[in-house]
Amino acid sequence: MIEEILGLGFSGVELGHGMRATLLEGVLEARKKHNFQIGSVHNFLPSPVEVLADNPDCYEFTSHRSSDRDRAVRLTRTTIDWAARLGAGFVVVHCGRIRSLDLTGRLRAMVEAGKSPSKEYAAAKLAAVIRRERVGEVYLQRVLECLTDIVDYAGSKGVKVGIENREHYEAVPTERELVAFLRRLDSAHVGYWHDFGHAQIKHNLGLLDHWQWLESAAPLAIGCHVHDVVWPFRDHRAPFAGEVDFSRLVPLFPKSCHLVMELSPGTPADDVRKSAELWSQRFPQ
Repeated sequence: MIEEILGLGFSGVELGHGMRATLLEGVLEARKKHNFQIGSVHNFLPSPVEVLADNPDCYEFTSHRSSDRDRAVRLTRTTIDWAARLGAGFVVVHCGRIRSLDLTGRLRAMVEAGKSPSKEYAAAKLAAVIRRERVGEVYLQRVLECLTDIVDYAGSKGVKVGIENREHYEAVPTERELVAFLRRLDSAHVGYWHDFGHAQIKHNLGLLDHWQWLESAAPLAIGCHVHDVVWPFRDHRAPFAGEVDFSRLVPLFPKSCHLVMELSPGTPADDVRKSAELWSQRFPQ
């Protein structure tokens, strides 16, 4: 796996969620052989032994079960330990969703049916916003209580925590909540992790303007997952194969922002190479 990635022209990798503990020693051996960088890891790493399928949201900081929140905290601390051992500077974290709400599915179905430029869609979106805003603070507080411990622990290990934006409107925090959320955490060891595809999906749902959002959020970003979106919701496409306006958006980010190409496993190797080459030409480091 590592050799294939390096063969595509990349010098480093992000280790993703779903990786079993038995593979990590092999990654360490591969690094000795090929001397590549592990820039970031994605929570949870390794995958929890009791979870049989790849599911980064198997335990959430938003859960109403305190035992699940405690398990999420412990697993995240283990991920931070591995990040430090692997020399990775960042741990990418999902904060969780409000599972009692089911808002995004209906909106997506309406967009796919061509109903987004309609009064019916506008009313459905407004109703979703009202329901989400009504209950948000309870879940934000749960996440903050969990992350305060996690962020302090990450700092002690020389690791930063990246709070990733999600494609679901039920996710915590929303884009509207994020800036204040980071202020409440008040730590140099946490920042925003921007997923271009997830933000574009919300743009296509009419829940935000991708460029306008990044005007305020990009200065807080410490890393990005880079992938494109084919209208309306086919994400994890190779950059420049979809509709994300990278030429307008990328200059908004700090030069130090850590970039990870996060593509569908089915992306042809030639498409990956061409996309990476074009990215290097348009956005030279």
